Amino acid sequence: MKCIVNGKIVLPNQVLEDYAIIFDQKIQSIVPAKEIDNADYEIIDAKGKFVAPGLVDMHIHGYLGKDVSDGDEEGIRVMAAGIIQNGVTSWCPTTMTVSKQEIEAAFDSVRNVKNCGEYYGARILGVNSEGPFINPAKKGAQAEEHILRPDADFIIKHKDIVKLFTVAPEVDGAVECIEKVSQDTDVLVSMGHTNAGFDEANAGIKKGVRHITHLFNAMTALSHRSPGVVGAALASNDVSVELIADTFHVNQGLFGLIAKIKGSKLCLITDCIRAGGMPDGDYTLGGQPVHKEGIQCLMEDGTIAGSVLNLNQAVRNLYRNSALEFYEAIACASLNPAKALGSDKEIGSLEVDKRADMIITDESMDIEMTILDGEIRYSKGEVL
Repeated sequence: MKCIVNGKIVLPNQVLEDYAIIFDQKIQSIVPAKEIDNADYEIIDAKGKFVAPGLVDMHIHGYLGKDVSDGDEEGIRVMAAGIIQNGVTSWCPTTMTVSKQEIEAAFDSVRNVKNCGEYYGARILGVNSEGPFINPAKKGAQAEEHILRPDADFIIKHKDIVKLFTVAPEVDGAVECIEKVSQDTDVLVSMGHTNAGFDEANAGIKKGVRHITHLFNAMTALSHRSPGVVGAALASNDVSVELIADTFHVNQGLFGLIAKIKGSKLCLITDCIRAGGMPDGDYTLGGQPVHKEGIQCLMEDGTIAGSVLNLNQAVRNLYRNSALEFYEAIACASLNPAKALGSDKEIGSLEVDKRADMIITDESMDIEMTILDGEIRYSKGEVL
């Protein structure tokens, strides 16, 4: 049995001091530090830093030169090992709008890695299928030639591995797809890459949309007479929303407002591509050329193409640009996405009987240690 001492414990609604966490694969108890006999446990000293739940990235395409849509199992392992250094303990490998054959090959690669139980990095929750059921008018960096009519049977066929998927509710066949998937599966239906108006967006929500793919980006904007998808997303209590908090996709001046409106429905994501963790230069996304310079990734025509954001950086950016308490900012990258994915009974917060997925970090979200299922998988400055 292990025990973390001398840490500030980040709970869903407060930060506890002078307490300790006792755990094996699961969290066994959180008790006053004075009750602990160090001789009884393998002690981990947090050295006054925060002990927080492991982060959950529900939307990430690539990292360290690898891309989920490559359909390469080794690439999935490289990504899983890389993001655990950023405090991510659970993730949804995310596909692009590539050919149907490539999408299924990517599903297979994620499925194989997830089920083998032999990889070392962050836990795979399932695939996030971003496309191909989108609107060409809001395709963003997605390849138009591979966009397909929404097909519920395709999602249902792969419901063992698909955790969520994106659809534009206004395109032909979308309403039927949304309704069938939401009724017949536990797959989270997300609205995105959409040219829907306010009424069309609300119709999609009524039929079963429960999530919004990267709020503000690749959707109709908010206007006082035409509220669009953004307006529908902010006005609805039924949908959670993703935010790419890199200060480029969305101005940081809006972070606090979004958090105030959406509360526990706000989910930080990275939307990271293979250029993440790599030097500036030329890369690809969904087979299309992308140039990375600083925090910006752009296609040749200037279209934004994903990000190079790490999830711990997203938490820091939100915390510094809002009135949120530290524990609230952490929840936006842990408990909130876990709830959206229906995984919060096992992960997302430091509570007894949940998986012992934890990070030790400072207030700047520099990760000192990542613990997954009670095992140290990353320790800053050490080779494990």
